[in-house]
Amino acid sequence: MTANTFGTLFTLTTFGESHGAALGGVVDGCPAGLPLTEELIQKELDRRKPGQGGIAATARKEADAVRLLSGVFEGVTTGTPIGFLIENTDQRSHDYSKIKDTFRPGHADATFEAKFGLRDYRGGGRSSARETVARVAGGAIAKELLRTAGVHVQAATVELGGIPAVERNFGGALSRPFFSADENVVASWEDRVRQVKGDGDTLGGVVEIRATGVPAGLGEPVFDKLDARLAYALMGVGAVKAVEIGSGRQAARMLGSENNDQITPEGYVSNNAGGILGGISSGQDIIVRVSVKPIPSISKEQRSINRQGEAVTLSIGGRHDICAIPRIVPVLKAMVLLTLADLLLLQRRLGR
Repeated sequence: MTANTFGTLFTLTTFGESHGAALGGVVDGCPAGLPLTEELIQKELDRRKPGQGGIAATARKEADAVRLLSGVFEGVTTGTPIGFLIENTDQRSHDYSKIKDTFRPGHADATFEAKFGLRDYRGGGRSSARETVARVAGGAIAKELLRTAGVHVQAATVELGGIPAVERNFGGALSRPFFSADENVVASWEDRVRQVKGDGDTLGGVVEIRATGVPAGLGEPVFDKLDARLAYALMGVGAVKAVEIGSGRQAARMLGSENNDQITPEGYVSNNAGGILGGISSGQDIIVRVSVKPIPSISKEQRSINRQGEAVTLSIGGRHDICAIPRIVPVLKAMVLLTLADLLLLQRRLGR
């Protein structure tokens, strides 16, 4: 048994593998009457599909065309489970035949086999980043629910390959390479990608997500804190290694007088808390930063072992991104959307 469902009231269940026939999911708990079309979901999917990211992108090409199977009638949700399907059309499973008995460093090969006693070696199977296509589709549905409550979520890349962005212009991020928050840093990022690509290596980065219009009161004061829910959601994305809320790690280096967000009759003076106090939304913008590790599939020779425990060396071929950014940006945004939609419905159910 694996945990394939996210959420409590607004839930997303995903299915499918990287090199299987299709991926998809079921969203349950979505209220009736929300406008929803395949075109609306497709707009979000197009931002993460293979081939995005310019010189950092994989050569795999997938249309990621979504089909709505249920839960929508005449362009609006019916209140019943919303099923959707996205077919795989450009798999090349033979690319992985040479490493089917070898554990790739940085991948889930060894742990997957330790848990299940077998694994789908074709692109990582269920543990592949390809699974996140269903999360983006689910997030698109959550986006429509949150829109009715005046909540909006944006995401942008704020660091790539150790080079940070200086500005935070989220409004134009979707039209920039890497979904960058700063147009002035793009050229430096492109140079860094070329260098690393030439070396047969990969890069990591940092993505920032901001949610505006979030009402005060979402989240619980003990085990279901909003920041804990967000961290759980974002750490559930394969390449994520750290999550920061508000001032994050910098808070450990600040004085209390510096970190506290003082309050005036006009509102908070600052937002070091990232819009969350005591696990509950304060009404300020929710600010989250996510650290993304380098893609583990590299052409440089590495040491590992095979299924018999014998030492081997390997170089990973096939078609891979140089960096999970920018394709991971809409995935992380989707996880924040799903979390906020779920907590919004929980708050409404409690009548608060």
